[in-house]
Amino acid sequence: MESIFHEKQEGSLCAQHCLNNLLQGEYFSPVELSSIAHQLDEEERMRMAEGGVTSDDYRTFLQPSGNMDDSGFFSIQVISNALKVWGLELILFNSPEYQRLGIDPINEKSFICNYKEHWFTVRKLGKQWFNLNSLLTGPELISDTYLALFLAQLQQEGYSIFVVKGDLPDCEADQLLQMIRVQQMQRPKLIGEELAQLKDQRVHRTDLERVLEANDGSGMLDEEEEDLQRALALSRQEIDMEDEEADLRRAIQLSMQGSSRNMSQDIPQTSSTDLTSEELRKRREAYFEKQQQEQQRRQQQQQQQQVDAPGQVSRPCEKPATSSGALGNDLDDAMSEEDMLQAAVTMSLETVQNNLKTERKK
Repeated sequence: MESIFHEKQEGSLCAQHCLNNLLQGEYFSPVELSSIAHQLDEEERMRMAEGGVTSDDYRTFLQPSGNMDDSGFFSIQVISNALKVWGLELILFNSPEYQRLGIDPINEKSFICNYKEHWFTVRKLGKQWFNLNSLLTGPELISDTYLALFLAQLQQEGYSIFVVKGDLPDCEADQLLQMIRVQQMQRPKLIGEELAQLKDQRVHRTDLERVLEANDGSGMLDEEEEDLQRALALSRQEIDMEDEEADLRRAIQLSMQGSSRNMSQDIPQTSSTDLTSEELRKRREAYFEKQQQEQQRRQQQQQQQQVDAPGQVSRPCEKPATSSGALGNDLDDAMSEEDMLQAAVTMSLETVQNNLKTERKK
């Protein structure tokens, strides 16, 4: 396919592209075709002047040329005269005279098609047919079985089809394709379709760049931002919980320090700052459990005294030894010391908690 010459559309120069694609080379330029058009205009003017320069027909003819215009369009007369330089002739394909000949299109060499001022070439190169329309991004392969259907479809759409008669100049593509046959996996697109796809890609790329700029170039999507916010919130909650646990641990330690003076000497005196929260909790539970057991013993002793017969003097029971040491010499002293100890622990806890709250507020 690379060896096939194919001019793509520029402006309204489809007649130039049609001729060059037919001849497989840059044989004609807009200047050369304009020169042919001016020559045709002058010949037509001279013929019209024979009827008188003052006639209405002559005045009408003096209007802008019908063989070319400023956009680059050229008439069939310009194309026909350009081909005559190469000894080529155009015959209308759908004319009654040509149809009576009954020639199979496959046996021809090339066609020129026109519809609404657009020209393009269908030519045989080697043993295969190609649509060399300048509006396509490249040559389009046409099979032999599809050629007749393709031309018939063009006629139904209103195209004028001309058969090119004569020997075309030799070209590299024709010589190469005489020896090999090509296959086309994907048909070429119209130039307008290709430009539309490129435009869509540019728009998509621009939208993506705007999204990236809106996210400060990080490319982070909304879902990722929400996940990050949730992670930060959870981390803040964990920090707050750790602060509260630390405050509670300090309060327990201070309370245990305040009550350690009244605990049994049998328990080794260990700095509370060296103990874990679990050890502190266990020691605190053991202390209050012993206090509860002592109170139950006192209640049982009082009940026993009430059961004794009148007149009998009940002997005071000996206080059982506990791991916390002696709590007093008599029941009243023991109860007063216990009340004082509990009050001291409560006051120490309240004082520590208030101090911690004040520090945190600062």
